[in-house]
Amino acid sequence: MAHKVRYKFKGVAKEINFSYSRYQNMHEAVADAEGIDLSQFLQTEQQLSAISKDKKTVRNFRDTEFVKMGFSDLYFLKNGQE
Repeated sequence: MAHKVRYKFKGVAKEINFSYSRYQNMHEAVADAEGIDLSQFLQTEQQLSAISKDKKTVRNFRDTEFVKMGFSDLYFLKNGQE
């Protein structure tokens, strides 16, 4: 199934192709598309995941950090549809 990710980066709407064989999640894909290095972010996320008892904490961290980076309105489009 073909996937696309639609998002806004610093207020500009964009759309990219997405593949699970290349990225673990849509956050990594949009960061790569914008040329953002996530190495420090991923390290912090991994540490948080190791000490957190629930996935909600990690998800909230990810969402908050991506908003700080300038991303908003991230979502998947499947087969070209919303």
